[in-house]
Amino acid sequence: MTKRKYTVLFLLFCFQLFAQSNDSLNVNFKVVFDRFPLELNKRYVSTKKDTITVTAFKCYVSDLEIQFADKTVFKEKNSHHLLDLANPSSLQIPITKNSDKIISKVTFNIGIDSTTNTSGALGGDLDPIQGMYWAWQSGYVNMKIEGQSPSCKTRKNQFEFHLGGYLQPYNAMRKKVININNKSDISISIDVSVFFAEVTLATTNSVMIPGKIAMELADLSSKMFYSE
Repeated sequence: MTKRKYTVLFLLFCFQLFAQSNDSLNVNFKVVFDRFPLELNKRYVSTKKDTITVTAFKCYVSDLEIQFADKTVFKEKNSHHLLDLANPSSLQIPITKNSDKIISKVTFNIGIDSTTNTSGALGGDLDPIQGMYWAWQSGYVNMKIEGQSPSCKTRKNQFEFHLGGYLQPYNAMRKKVININNKSDISISIDVSVFFAEVTLATTNSVMIPGKIAMELADLSSKMFYSE
């Protein structure tokens, strides 16, 4: 095959990708620290003056629902997505075909609902191999933030926040409604600095089970999500 034919095929391939991207309505998540893109293993300073290095950030979003300005609603079926900062492609979620309608709101859960938790470990993003499943008694980890900070008087100055739980009174899933302000695309930021602005790492640096503290931090995690 000639070089020219290779070039033509490559351009056709690019055109198909472009067409597919324009044909799909995506929910685009961006993980940030104080509104700047968060990079794993990079040092940041919180408003509490803690030096922080995040080594892992994962979070489940589920039951995505889009409300359009004309009051029609799209609900995604089997809606469970694992956002993983180490896997950038996971942060872009194709939802449905682009209808060119104006979007007014996006609703989703931060975490996994009790029905899914009691259905047994599943596949795909819900596969235990993803490292986000405790056991049937505790269910899925809704959000995981790991790293180091000199403020943590722990082994290797590590902090570990595994927020989850689906049984009452410690159901850590949170519903989030975000206004999109009549934009035709969906871009949602997750600001990790909001979390560390309210957590005192010297005393709270390891949450690994459902409970009262996990519930409080789940409330805090909801504040991390906002529309661009």
